[in-house]
Amino acid sequence: MMGRREEGQGQFFYSFDLDKVVPPDHLERQIDGLLDLSWVHKELAPYYSHTGRPSIDPVLMIRMLMVGYVFALRSERRLCAEVQVNLAYRWFCKLGIEDRIPDHSVFCRARHERFRESDALRRVFEGVVAMCIATGLVGGEAFSIDASLIKADVDKKKRVPGDQPIAWPKAEEASRAVREYLAALDAAGSDEDRGGDSGGKGGDRHKPPKEVSLTDPQATWVARPGLDPFFAYDANYLIDNKAGIILDAVGTRANRTVEIAITQTMVDRVERRFDLRPQRLAGDTVYGAVRLLKWLVDRNITPHVRVWDKSARTDGTFSRADFVFDQQRNIYTCPGGAELTSTGNIDQGHIVYYRASKSDCSPCSLKPKCTTATGRKITRDLNEDVRDRVRALADTEAFQQSRRERKKVEMRFAHMKRILRLDRFRLRGLSGVRDEVLLTATAQNLRRLAKLICRAPPPLGVACLA
Repeated sequence: MMGRREEGQGQFFYSFDLDKVVPPDHLERQIDGLLDLSWVHKELAPYYSHTGRPSIDPVLMIRMLMVGYVFALRSERRLCAEVQVNLAYRWFCKLGIEDRIPDHSVFCRARHERFRESDALRRVFEGVVAMCIATGLVGGEAFSIDASLIKADVDKKKRVPGDQPIAWPKAEEASRAVREYLAALDAAGSDEDRGGDSGGKGGDRHKPPKEVSLTDPQATWVARPGLDPFFAYDANYLIDNKAGIILDAVGTRANRTVEIAITQTMVDRVERRFDLRPQRLAGDTVYGAVRLLKWLVDRNITPHVRVWDKSARTDGTFSRADFVFDQQRNIYTCPGGAELTSTGNIDQGHIVYYRASKSDCSPCSLKPKCTTATGRKITRDLNEDVRDRVRALADTEAFQQSRRERKKVEMRFAHMKRILRLDRFRLRGLSGVRDEVLLTATAQNLRRLAKLICRAPPPLGVACLA
């Protein structure tokens, strides 16, 4: 006999326990025990007025943001709609079945003001990292560093050449991203007036960008072989090689010099926050600049990085590697046996020139394979000995192990783009990019932590051993 369900819904009273409808092995139940937000109210209290209408609970907003980034709900409008109907999301956000969901617009002010001024999102991230350390998922012996290009939320047709003057709108009429850009320019100008240094190299600090976006001026115009040019930012990750836990994450402009500088910032911050300093750091050739290598060596961190070296020649003539350097005599010896000496003058603060005499080069039978000038000239960095030491590491087993382990940071970026769908930023401006990178890294660590330490609990037990 076919049964039919009665369609009437006239029952007066219902007994409903939201906790019982969330499966024991649901990801939300697992990460709930990993997220400590007990500090939020006290931390954010100075940023709220003591009078007026009560605001939306900041803990609720942070929990909703975690739902959005853990489950790749990229739009805050859609996030609010999903929390409205999804019981597991309601349970994680500590909402009752009849509680109203905040409007999506309330996230904007909290994100741009209270969360950013208090650095609350970084506090959430570091709390998750601290739990990863406490549970033994962080070894602290080997780190890896890398950056990945993420497209900016701009129309690349709305751009102008960077060497042309731009008529920006007035501050009250400009978008938040434009105001942030103009404020950064003013701050940079003030630093230069005081004789400060923005961290650039030589004249690069004043070199205008090739293209400037009128929508998000802080985005960088990226032109790579085989790819259509686009505006982008960098997502920078510093991970521990043991289990791929992200120890620090920062969104920056897409610039090689910035990547090197932010590496130093992240390594220092991890040591300051968690008392962790690695014995070795793995990275690709971008991080092989001599100033970063020396910085690492001075801190007893072994750089497992390919040295950035442009001295090799592809035209068949002798490269610098074909010359032998005598450390004691401070000379180079060419393949023909002649000596190249230096006057000791230093160019650009770190480059020393070594020159052969005209009398040695003119009669040399190897001159056609060496130089077309009257005498051969080669350069050497003041810290070339550091580069030589790092080059010698390339054949060691530890270096090869670091190369294998470095794939874990690339896997984090693949997970970010394919699973969490952060292949294009939704927020504009450098501060918005930093928030998105930090929230994404927090979500990845939470998912990783839940996968590695959480087990299916007994029916009435908790879902995770925190």
